Amino acid sequence: MSSKSSSNKPSQPFEAKNFLEHCSERPGVYQMYAEDQSHLYIGKAKNLKKRLASYFRTDLEHPKTRLLVSKIAKIDVTVTNTETEALILERNLINSNRPPYNVIFRDDKSYPYIRLSKHPFPRLSFFRGSRKNDDQYFGPFPSSQSVRDSLNLLQKMFKVRQCEDSFFKNRSRPCLQHQIGRCSAPCVDLIDKDSYSESVRQSIMFLQGKSNSLGEELQQQMQIASDKLDFEQAALYRDQISQLHRIQEKQYVEGKRGNIDILGAALSSGNACVQLLFVRQGRILGSRSFYPKTGIAESVSDILEAFIGQHYLAAEKSNLPAEIITAIPLDAEQELSAASENLCGRHLVITHNVKAGRARWAEMAQQTAEQNLLAKLHSKQQIEQRFEALQHSLDLEELPKRIECFDISHSSGESTVASCVVFQHDGAKKSDYRKFNIEDITAGDDYAAMRQAITRRYTRLKKGEAALPDILLIDGGKGQMTQAIEVLNELQIEEVLIVGVAKGTTRKPGLETLFVGSHENAVTLKGDSPALHLIQQIRDEAHRFAITGHRQRRDKTRRSSPLEEIAGVGPKRRQQLLKHFGGWQEVDRATVEDLVKVPGISKKIAQDIYAALH
Repeated sequence: MSSKSSSNKPSQPFEAKNFLEHCSERPGVYQMYAEDQSHLYIGKAKNLKKRLASYFRTDLEHPKTRLLVSKIAKIDVTVTNTETEALILERNLINSNRPPYNVIFRDDKSYPYIRLSKHPFPRLSFFRGSRKNDDQYFGPFPSSQSVRDSLNLLQKMFKVRQCEDSFFKNRSRPCLQHQIGRCSAPCVDLIDKDSYSESVRQSIMFLQGKSNSLGEELQQQMQIASDKLDFEQAALYRDQISQLHRIQEKQYVEGKRGNIDILGAALSSGNACVQLLFVRQGRILGSRSFYPKTGIAESVSDILEAFIGQHYLAAEKSNLPAEIITAIPLDAEQELSAASENLCGRHLVITHNVKAGRARWAEMAQQTAEQNLLAKLHSKQQIEQRFEALQHSLDLEELPKRIECFDISHSSGESTVASCVVFQHDGAKKSDYRKFNIEDITAGDDYAAMRQAITRRYTRLKKGEAALPDILLIDGGKGQMTQAIEVLNELQIEEVLIVGVAKGTTRKPGLETLFVGSHENAVTLKGDSPALHLIQQIRDEAHRFAITGHRQRRDKTRRSSPLEEIAGVGPKRRQQLLKHFGGWQEVDRATVEDLVKVPGISKKIAQDIYAALH
């Protein structure tokens, strides 16, 4: 490689004309510096002179590019033999200097795995780091949580131990994991080695994406146990089948069982999102969203090329997928593949021209990136604006940070459930949602139900379960609001503002009356008020959550299966459905595509079942 540089006095504008007259037309990398000699931008080019000349046109459209050019005090270029060399050098320089006008992704390449140890009674565990022994590894997974979720599911399904070897060899009696049904206790010989090995084998099948074969195997074992009248064992197989179907998703990577990463990207208003879908052994493990600093990137392809360069070209060989599918074509596909072979010792296939099921995955990644970016740009901003509008409309001294809302749902007094939803400036905080099964009240008494739910909720908050809200919304008129006022007075909670939301006579959205703090302080907002829209959004979410909880409780208490109420689904079809899914709850979770897989269920019947259940 050879290098050439041009510099000017920092106090003077960069003399582009003189610089470009002597600039090379070969491939290479250019580094732009500010007056203080800090990096502004690092780029690569097939033709350095042509690429650099494009920055100094008079018709530059991108405002960030115009700002970048106005700050340039010096440009250094490094000539390379090939575009691949330029790409590798660019990546190294960007990672070292992280210039403000480049697309920069967070450097987080260490993905977690599930490890199966080499041991007479193998252990499943979380793993992150370099793999140096002969243990078996499954992954990588998109996040630590996805590993923990998988380990939790494997505990429930197959009861393979997850304890440390030191803990295992020093046991004299079963631990708590065995008592709660999460381990078969091989440490104290409550399971023989052959049976334990069978559980390990089934765990491996699941982790390798052989869910269909595993499901068929479990169904056969359930039928055999049932024929032998061993109903307890049959129930265990049924539960395993239910768990398996619960996490199964329709796989569109038809005929492919390799490791594939699928990339979609969106760029808008100076913000970007890259969506990465992980397919391992033909099974979708999850996805991850990246929100890079975009710099002067002008297209989605710029974003994706930068992501591939930073995310994969420094990865370990074992972490690389066999193929990367992008939702759009990239100009540097060949250079990126060649750079991967140079750096990682493995050719990385990058393609966008895919068909059938793989095209649907690419479309899914692209749509997810666009939706996530819109959510990031608009939802949070809109909710914050609505919170500010609510402060102004209710004449509050401070901007509310947390709002809770309660609602009641039942069917003629049956299976009454109260919901509590929580909203903050970044939207719904679903981890703080709560449902309350209402007991020991007169059927249909909404006032008593509201009183019980608020009492239970705020007694817990007083004990420190969560933060108290700034505003408590009550979906109802003066009666429901009275219950809330009395409960909070009894609990000596004074800092929470109670707002009752009473629907108008026609019960149409936009005609609500708000009772702020007391029955006498009635406020009516305009139908297009952002503050009213926030209240409606929170109220509707509380209503949805209450109805969902009520239906779940009602269906659980009723003995008859909901399948019996669906026209065209007789005893034989119900038997096939229950055998395939392991229970009607799993049928309820199934998509139309899942239902069609059941013998005797046509697409029309599947659509009828789905429509009836949803």
